[in-house]
Amino acid sequence: MKTTSAIIIMSLTVFLIRFLPFLIIGKEIKNSFIKSFLYYVPFITLSVMTFPSIVTASENKIAGVVALLVGCISAYITENLFTVAVLCSLSSLIVTYFMR
Repeated sequence: MKTTSAIIIMSLTVFLIRFLPFLIIGKEIKNSFIKSFLYYVPFITLSVMTFPSIVTASENKIAGVVALLVGCISAYITENLFTVAVLCSLSSLIVTYFMR
């Protein structure tokens, strides 16, 4: 239930941030500061909401931190989301296995 509500909140956040300017203003935004602000807000919001879940998803906090570090490094090296997700999952699984 916790994950489902987080996904719904993240989806609504992204939708509202992208849709509200068009609804309220109704014309193209010319100001570059406002455009860049509206572009990056969904990414920042999703990052802030996802970060605690990454660290606490595993039974072991160390495995969560290792998965986060592996995810950051692999995301920097490759932009393939599937590869990053698999590497994070495997690193968490391996650390959890060896920490028992």
